Amino acid sequence: MSDQKPTPPLRPPETFETERLFARKPRPDDAPAVFAAYAGDELATRYLSWRPYKSVVPLAEFLHARADGWKNGDGDYVYLLCLRGTDTPIGSIGVLIEGHKAMFGFVLGQPHWGRGLMTEALQHLLDWTMVQPKIRRGWAYCAAENPSSARVMKRAGMTREGVLHRWQVFPNLGPEPRDCIFYSNVK
Repeated sequence: MSDQKPTPPLRPPETFETERLFARKPRPDDAPAVFAAYAGDELATRYLSWRPYKSVVPLAEFLHARADGWKNGDGDYVYLLCLRGTDTPIGSIGVLIEGHKAMFGFVLGQPHWGRGLMTEALQHLLDWTMVQPKIRRGWAYCAAENPSSARVMKRAGMTREGVLHRWQVFPNLGPEPRDCIFYSNVK
């Protein structure tokens, strides 16, 4: 038997700040603000793997589950993004840590598009993951029809790896799997 204790799972910081953003763990009482900012918006959720929420109750349940994920250290860490100096969510970014890989996903409310905010958040999280000794790959992908998200990944410093054909079903676009563009940083 080994005297070594198991290594605890890698956890990102519970909050972070960038020049213009404050990121924090979700709370169930954020549901009305998240619903209004992006989760109930068909356009903001168009290229996501989930449909827009129709009411606040299931969204509050999801936020509760993601808050529990932070407590349990399940590897799926979701942040709510707020403009710095506020506590009102305008978007979300998440990192799923699985062994040596960190996958990112993000969404931002329409009034905040085109200002580089998501690039700022993704770059911060990507920089954090790439200095972690255990992480060898940070990656994300988007629907090939979503050039805005591809620009976010590129501007955050990720390299385009290629296209995987018929990779993901985006339920808001229809039942067929769509082509996806993959970006990464590796070390």
